[in-house]
Amino acid sequence: MRMHFYFLFVTWCCLAGCNKSKFLDEKPRSDLFVPTTLEDFQLLLDNETIMNETPVLGEISADNFYTTFNFWQTLAVKEQFGYIWAPDIYRGEGNIGDWNVPYQQVFTANVILEGLPKIKVSSANEKHWKNTKGSALFFRAYAFHNLVQLFSPVFDESTAINDLGVPLRLRPNIEDVVSRSSVRETYQRIIADLSEATQLLEDVFHQNNRNRPSKAAAYALLARVYLSMGLYDKAGLYADSCLKRYDTLIDYNTLNSTTGRPFDRNFGEALLQSRLLSTTGLIKASTFVYCIVDSSLYNSYNDNDLRKLLFYQINNDGLPILKFGYNGSALGFSGLATDEMYLIRAECYARQGKKDQALADLNSLMQMRWKKDMFTPFTAATADEALNLILTERRKELPFRGLRWTDLRRLNKEGANITLTRILNGTTYTLPPNSRLYTLPIPPDVIQLGGIEQNIRE
Repeated sequence: MRMHFYFLFVTWCCLAGCNKSKFLDEKPRSDLFVPTTLEDFQLLLDNETIMNETPVLGEISADNFYTTFNFWQTLAVKEQFGYIWAPDIYRGEGNIGDWNVPYQQVFTANVILEGLPKIKVSSANEKHWKNTKGSALFFRAYAFHNLVQLFSPVFDESTAINDLGVPLRLRPNIEDVVSRSSVRETYQRIIADLSEATQLLEDVFHQNNRNRPSKAAAYALLARVYLSMGLYDKAGLYADSCLKRYDTLIDYNTLNSTTGRPFDRNFGEALLQSRLLSTTGLIKASTFVYCIVDSSLYNSYNDNDLRKLLFYQINNDGLPILKFGYNGSALGFSGLATDEMYLIRAECYARQGKKDQALADLNSLMQMRWKKDMFTPFTAATADEALNLILTERRKELPFRGLRWTDLRRLNKEGANITLTRILNGTTYTLPPNSRLYTLPIPPDVIQLGGIEQNIRE
């Protein structure tokens, strides 16, 4: 297995910013082994240090938390200046995991997709073969979607054909020169990959292998993708397709609210396990004490709402900080889960004027979150009132899961008018709604190596 990953690592060192000509001039080594079997491909897909990590810059730039100036000074450059929404967040530094890791996932998927046609399909391996292809397509789509949330403008039907998306690398060939596709083309590729994946992935949900995609997870990701595009009819349909296959909700009254790790890796609501980048210096357990939950977010929870006890704890200064999330890990859960799907379906119902269905989904979720016998079902006179309730609960249900940045982008585009503010060492920083700063810059080494167009930030 080590040789498989060594092959990927040295190849992607080149793609992430190393000198390509120097790499190509190196003599072939006999210990590099190219994966060729279904078992090889499964090993690549199960390499969670590559395949199950997601970018963190959006979470750092969102409004879920604040930190102290003294700790801010210890952070990596990209986290320092991403935190205050500076036009240049890299200051010339390259090797940015938020870009490199998703493209490592894309490369791995492409190795598998190119290798699979060379394996003869038989009655004995057909199920495994199809599931492997579906998994590779899923991960490629997951990577492209995570990239476009950071490095491209929010989807706008009227401008998507001209707005710059991300490079769509579809072959594992380091010599390919791939320019930025349009935002429309990027989403078309994501949706095409996921649509094919839903036809290939197993319908059975594997409780003990939540790092692996399933049909339910593919539908969940399609729901998330369409939500980020503001295409609510389709987002609701795919959330429904997911929940028809796996709809488990866990009663928070059954969890231990006194521990810092109330959830574990096999938490019943998780559809796909992934985590925020392990290289982050901020949103991980060793630094939770410096990651102070935004006071307006924390104070929005009712005292009978168990999320206040299960998501957060109070530090020695009397301030709210994080507990471990849905993966029981030191790194934040950024995967897919059924609670998100209930909220997506509820939001889409409300936007379609289906108030009663929207409230039914919201209350199905919320009754699992409050102290026993203390929950009163939400009511609303109109679909718009229901929508406001759902968006409020979405904010409280899904913080620190890598989703808030995308929500800010889409909701501001629709007129939410949310301005972000941070104070650091006496200086106030603001991020106005619909600012160009919501589209992060491409890392400088990628610009230099690939010659692709940079985002305008000023």
